[in-house]
Amino acid sequence: MKIRISLLFLTSLMILSVEAKAQQFQEFGEYAVHYNALTSNLIPAQVAQAYGIKRSTSRALINITILKKIKDAPDTPVNARVTSSGTNLIGQRREIEMREIQEAEGAIYYIGELPVHNLETYNFTVEIQVKNETKIFVLQFMQQFYTE
Repeated sequence: MKIRISLLFLTSLMILSVEAKAQQFQEFGEYAVHYNALTSNLIPAQVAQAYGIKRSTSRALINITILKKIKDAPDTPVNARVTSSGTNLIGQRREIEMREIQEAEGAIYYIGELPVHNLETYNFTVEIQVKNETKIFVLQFMQQFYTE
């Protein structure tokens, strides 16, 4: 059952990311950071319940995955320290508590939630420090949310 929920979570985020301007990523040397942001009402109820995500049109979900690129092999999820903040267009800044989700089959995600209003745009800054690495990667992206 847990594997089914995990696969549903992965599939949901991948499908829903198309609605949220497609799956986006940025490369930092040997790492690829995949990210997306969407309103949490788009997450299936079963998945939201399993991961403690509050479903609402007025809540956004940020999803970050860090993969190590390995030549001639599938990219491998890695552990990291992930911190995030968002600033809307009128300058209101929110610190976003990120939490790690590790799946039994090896997937690792970092998710955070924040309240949003219809047509509100956030500029996100995500700092990532891969475990056993000293360098900090800074990812920045913008997302507008539709709540109605």
